[in-house]
Amino acid sequence: MIVDCGLYRDGHRTEGPEDFSDALAEARSSGNAFVWVGLHEPTEGEFDRVAQEFALHALAVEDALKAHQRPKLEVYDDSLFVVLKPVTYEPDSDTVSSGEVMVFLGDSFVVTVRHGEGAPLKVVRDRLERDAELTRLGPTAVLYAVADAAVDHYLEVATELQTDLEELEAEVFSPQVGGSRHTASRIYTFKRQVLEFRRATGPLSVPATRLAGSGALGTDVPFVEAAARPFFRDVSDHLTRVNESVEGLDRLVSDILSAHLAQMSVRQNDDMRKISAWAAMAAVPTMIAGIYGMNFEHMPELHWMWSYPAVLLVMAVLEIGLHRLFKRRGWL
Repeated sequence: MIVDCGLYRDGHRTEGPEDFSDALAEARSSGNAFVWVGLHEPTEGEFDRVAQEFALHALAVEDALKAHQRPKLEVYDDSLFVVLKPVTYEPDSDTVSSGEVMVFLGDSFVVTVRHGEGAPLKVVRDRLERDAELTRLGPTAVLYAVADAAVDHYLEVATELQTDLEELEAEVFSPQVGGSRHTASRIYTFKRQVLEFRRATGPLSVPATRLAGSGALGTDVPFVEAAARPFFRDVSDHLTRVNESVEGLDRLVSDILSAHLAQMSVRQNDDMRKISAWAAMAAVPTMIAGIYGMNFEHMPELHWMWSYPAVLLVMAVLEIGLHRLFKRRGWL
C-alpha cells in the first residue's frame, strides 16, 4: 500500500496534489521540486500504476515486488534502482533479522518500497523534513538518508553482537563452568546470526563505493548529485567499519568454537583417565578374589585361620597405593 506521497520544493514539504501523477507533473514543471512516494509491501496491482507513471524498468519492478534481493545498484535508462537490507536485532531471542528497502531514483521523483516490519522510513522522512539544506539535494537526499539510517543501525547491531560474543567467550573460558553441553549449539546459532548480518552488509560495499564516487565506477551513476558524494563517502566509511567488525566477529566465533571443542576433547580425555584409573583399582581386588575363587584343593594359606582378613588387608593396601599413585599423576 502507499504509505505516504509528498511533494518537496526547495527543501521543504509543500501542499500539492494528492494524486502522485499530478504531483509529479507539478514537480517537473517547477524544476526545483521532487515527489517522494513510499510503499509498504505493495501488491502487483498496487505497484503497477506507480511503475507505469514513473516509467520504472520491468526487471526492477519484478525485484521490488518479489523482494529477497541482495543489496545492489542497477542503472536503467529512466531511473536508478538501489536495494538495501536493513537489519534488526531482537534482544529477547538474540537474533538478527533483515528486511528490504528498494529505492527508485529518477527525474524529479523517488519511490521507496519497503518489505518487512523493521526499519520504517518515517524516521528518515521526518529527518529530511527538518533538514531543508540536505533535502535541497532532491531525490539524492532521500537515497542518502535511507542508506545512512540503515548503515548507522548496522553499527548498533554490530555492538549488540559484540556483547553477545563476549558473553559466549566468558562462558566457554569460565574456569568453573567451561561451557555447558548446549554451548556448541549456542555458538553455531550465533555464527548463523553473523552470516545473516554479513549478507546484508557485505554486498553493499560496491554500491556504496559507486555512490561515493570512489574508483572508476563512481563517476557513471546518473540521478545522483555530485554535491552528495561527500555524504555517500561518509556512509561508505561507516560501512567499511561495519564490514571489518563483521569479519572480526566471524573469526572470533570460529576461534571460540574451536576452543570449546578443544576443551571438550581435553575434558573427555580427563574423564577417560579417571575411568581407567578406577578400572585399574577395581581390577586388583577382582583378580585376587578370582584367584581364590578357583576352588583348587591345594592353595596357599587356604586353611589358615587369618587368610580371609589377610587377603582383605592386602587388597586395601594395594588400593591405597594405587589411589595415591594415580592422584599424584593427576589421573584422579
